[in-house]
This record gives sequence, C-alpha cells and structure tokens, in this order.
Amino acid sequence: MRLYFCFLSIFLSTMGFSQSPVVQTASGKVTGYIEDRVEVFKGIPFAAPPVGSLRWKAPQPVAPWKDVKVCTAFSASPMQAAPKPFMVWSKEYLIPESPISEDCLYLNVWTANSKSKAKKPVFVYIYGGGFQSGGTACPIYDGLATAKKDVVFVSINYRVGVFAFLAHPELTKEAAYHSSGNYGLLDMIAALKWVKENIVAFGGDPDKVTIGGQSAGAFAVNFLCASPLAKGLFKRAIAESGGSILASSLRPSLKLPDAEKIGLKFASDLHCADITALRNKSAEEIFKAAGGLKSPIEDGYFLPTSIMDIYLHGKQNDVALLMGWNKEDIVSGPPVSAANYISQINKQYGADAEKVLAVYPATNDQIAAQSQKEMSRDQTFALQQFVWANILLHNGKWPVYLYNFNRQLPGYSAATEYGAFHTAEVAYAYDNLKFVDRPFKDVDHQLATRMSNYWANFIKTGNPNGNDLTKWNKFNAKDNWVMILDENMGNQHLPNKKQLETLSQVYK
Repeated sequence: MRLYFCFLSIFLSTMGFSQSPVVQTASGKVTGYIEDRVEVFKGIPFAAPPVGSLRWKAPQPVAPWKDVKVCTAFSASPMQAAPKPFMVWSKEYLIPESPISEDCLYLNVWTANSKSKAKKPVFVYIYGGGFQSGGTACPIYDGLATAKKDVVFVSINYRVGVFAFLAHPELTKEAAYHSSGNYGLLDMIAALKWVKENIVAFGGDPDKVTIGGQSAGAFAVNFLCASPLAKGLFKRAIAESGGSILASSLRPSLKLPDAEKIGLKFASDLHCADITALRNKSAEEIFKAAGGLKSPIEDGYFLPTSIMDIYLHGKQNDVALLMGWNKEDIVSGPPVSAANYISQINKQYGADAEKVLAVYPATNDQIAAQSQKEMSRDQTFALQQFVWANILLHNGKWPVYLYNFNRQLPGYSAATEYGAFHTAEVAYAYDNLKFVDRPFKDVDHQLATRMSNYWANFIKTGNPNGNDLTKWNKFNAKDNWVMILDENMGNQHLPNKKQLETLSQVYK
C-alpha cells in the first residue's frame, strides 16, 4: 500500500497535481496552486487596504497574519468604471466585471520553482489604462508562459483615477514627506519594495528585477526610471507604447500647488469642508463625482522636478531599456476633413504649421485621414520614446533596444480598420494568444514565440538576443535601428524618423 501511494504521489506530481506550494513572506505564509508545473500565487497583499483613514495616503505596511493565507484568486481590481468592450478591445483586454474595490493593493507571482537554489531573474508588470482603469486580472497579463522561460513573473495592482492622484493642502500637511497626489505611483514603489524583500522566497533574485508596462504602464515605467524613490529597486525596464519625457495628458504638467487647487474644488463640489468629510464619502460617491485630479503630477517628492530635467542632468535610474510602439497606436477619434485638419494644425503649431504639414500632409481627405492616424500615434507614444531614447544615447550607460509592432491581428471585419492596434502586442510579448478570441494563424504563434523569447532574454540579461533569434541591433544615433515585429522580422532604419524629428523641434 505504501508503494502504491508512493507511485501515486510521483504520478500526480508529474501530471502537475502535487501539493499546494507554501511560501514564507515577511508578513506570513501564503499558499497558491500549481498549473502546468508552475507555482501560482494570486492576491498576495503588499500594503494595507487604502480605505477609510488610509484613503489618499501613501501605502502602509500589511498587518502580519498567523495562519497560512490562501492566495489562489485575483484580488479586486482598483476602483473604476465597470468594464465594457469597445471598438477592437474585447473582454480579453479588460478587467473582470467583478470584484472592483478600493481594497486593491495585491500582487501575483508565477514561479517555476520557489525552492530553487539558483535564483531566477524577476519581471514586474505594470498594467495600462490611462491611469484611470486596469488591473492585474486581465487575461492577457497572465504570467505562466513567461515563468516557464525561467523568469519569476510578478503583476501588481495600483490605485487609479481620483483615488490615486488627488492632491489637497490637508493631504500635503498630514504627509510626513510634505506632498500629496501620486498615490498610484507610490503603490508601485511599495510593490517593488515587497519584491526586494520577499522574492527570494519565490525563487527570484532581488538584484535582477526588470520592470515593464504598456500604455500608462509604460508611462509609469518612465516615472519610476526618473524617481529617486525607486533607486536600487530594478535593473532593467521595458516600455510598450508609452513614455513621459514630454508633457502630455499622462505625465505631469502640473506642480503641487495647482494640483492642490483642483483638490480643493473637488472637495467643495462634494460639499466637504475637509479631508475627513471626503474620506467619509463612499467609494461610489467619490468615483461618480466630477473633477479631481486623475493623473500624475510633479509633486516634489516622487518627482523632485520634471522628468525631462532629471534626464537632461543624468539623474535618472540608469538602466537597460527595451521599448517601442505599435503601427496603429491610435487614440484619437474619427478623422476630420482635410480643411478642418489643416485648421487644427495651424491653431496648434502656428508659425511651425507648414513644417508639420510637410511631414503629415493633407492634400486631400484620404491623405489627411492617414496623417491624423500617424500623428495620433506619434504625438502620444512614438515621440515620447524617440526623445527618451535619444537622451539616453547622450547621458545613459546602458543600451536601448527599439521596436515597431506591425502585425495586424486577424479577426472580425472591424479589426482591419484598427490594424496593429494599441495593446495588440501584449498577448504576443508574454505568449498569451491562447487567451484572445481571434482566429490566429501559424505566423501569429511563431511571432508570439519569438517576441516572448526576446522579452525573456532581455529580462535575464539586458539583451534581447539569443535562442536563434534574428539579431536585434541596438538603437544608435547614426542608424536609428528599430526591430520590426511582424510576419517578416528584421532591423530597419526608423521609418518615421523625419516626422519624429520635426515634432521634437516644434512640439507644443
């Protein structure tokens, strides 16, 4: 009988049904489950719930626990609107319908072997959503496939919207660091500190951490690369469709005093005389209220000065960088007529309008429509990364690898209009096509394998090359190499360099 159970145990282990893994963290033991020989832990708290008196405060330490905490399901997504598929973004790209809550500061870990003596490099993923939505439970953020490539994959929740960024004079006064706002960014710092302290127990190397994110997550990566609070918490960075070098809707254009005025008006509109009254409002009341700051600011603490100033003076956290954008990274509405487009360019760029129209022409409505698509992509995403990369060529010590994701996802007829749309690359980069309901072809699966290998190699070494992959050239000032990620892969000179150079000269 003992022999029988011995063989049964070996069989179940081989089939992936071994005992639930238990790991000791600094706050207590956690247990997860095993999926395809990978240990999975979901919903590990890295900070105290930011509710009640902790609303609009920097993340506080977790209260320790005595029993083994069961961590087998994603936590609630941060407070935000209920997810609704739109345009080409189906449910695979969105958070689950529930739960959604202020109590959201949890993270997830995928590791092939928590007991491994040889500690593995770590990847910390930061989701997008314009700093107003998102959460780790989106299917395309699953970490299993990356963990099977000998990487410990961590995904983190952070507060979004007004819960993450409200500034107010009272909040500034009560904070030991004499500032307010940017709580969502401070959540990321708390999660990275948790990784630094605990990831060894999951088989990870705390000295080989790569941060990465897409869209607002990539903007956040740029913030973290600039912030002195993140010093020593990571070694490499991946930014997919996003950067924060230049002023935009997703990076600080406000300093603390102006942000505090917005907070005062928000409180007044809710008939709240002070922060205590605001904290006594329900999460639903706060969420439904108009106004309030919903994006990062230059707060004098997380960001002592502007990101551009930090980089120009070489004060950034200098790390190896992999970044790029999608061919149809478009976030604007339907195109207007050529005449209206020309009028908009003249209004925005004034004396420089002719220079802009020379590279984004409007000789007829069709050409103007294409120019508007390309400008939407370039102004919001490509220009940020082009400027970021070029600054690093002058005052950074580590290499930059640039990509363009050009693969048009197959699917329903609307997909043709959106092409290689914003967020399309995420499922490929982490080998998660199985979670996306599209009629993928062999070329898509091949591209996902190659991209995920590039990403895993970079996480491990700071260099994406290896595994018999097409060599990815470093970005440089002379050749401006960019890796084209599509059915036909290879290095090219940056296709839209002339447009980006023009924008960088006249940007407003």
